Amino acid sequence: MARKFNSLAFIASPAEEAQKAAEDLRAVYGDHDPEKADVIVALGGDGFMLHTLHRTMNTGKLVYGMNRGSVGFLMNRYSTENLHQRIANADENAFHPLEMRTTDVNGDKFTALAINEVYLFRQSYQAAKLKVMVDGKTRLDELTCDGLLLATPAGSTAYNLSAHGPILPLEAPLLALTPVSPFRPRRWRGALLPNHITVDIEILEADKRPVNAVADHQEVKSVVHVRIAESEKLTARILSDPDHSWSDRILAEQFSN
Repeated sequence: MARKFNSLAFIASPAEEAQKAAEDLRAVYGDHDPEKADVIVALGGDGFMLHTLHRTMNTGKLVYGMNRGSVGFLMNRYSTENLHQRIANADENAFHPLEMRTTDVNGDKFTALAINEVYLFRQSYQAAKLKVMVDGKTRLDELTCDGLLLATPAGSTAYNLSAHGPILPLEAPLLALTPVSPFRPRRWRGALLPNHITVDIEILEADKRPVNAVADHQEVKSVVHVRIAESEKLTARILSDPDHSWSDRILAEQFSN
């Protein structure tokens, strides 16, 4: 059944190619205030799409992206033709972000959301030492590594894949816990976790081995404790062309060279 909508809003990254595309599309389809439009058309790359999804979280807005960046994994193919029909027939993906709660060395607390992943990484030349707990039970007393990330299915093909983590189907109720350059335990290569769990990470020797934490694009320096859980209250909504769906893209990555 085709989707019904009345208005489009076009937003673009600062890149020249994205700005030009926005001008061309506005000339053909008009433009509305993003606050009032039914569908937001985002023009740019994956980074711009992530920013857009963060901005539209829990607003009920549908986001349809077209690639005017580099990789464009989260985006649809760019075209000025038949846009209304493409959006009407697009598949909708609705998902919950990760919520990261941190405490830093000064005792300050900070909360951020992640659509792709939460990532902890060493701040100095010395490897990080982390204690990892899942639902209150210690699973790793001491993990020595360059970093550790918890990725959603949507983010499993991003930094998680670069760190040799598993690719997760978009519909899978799982999260990927993946180490970056683990030294001890040397054989540990990560874990698949149910998406309803809570992961607590305690930074050991935080003064000597400082660690930063990042939720998508928001970074917190010198953390001593990080708690990560999927948010049940927040939802992001993204549209993808049926012949180039997000699920198909993730599946295809598992067979790429």
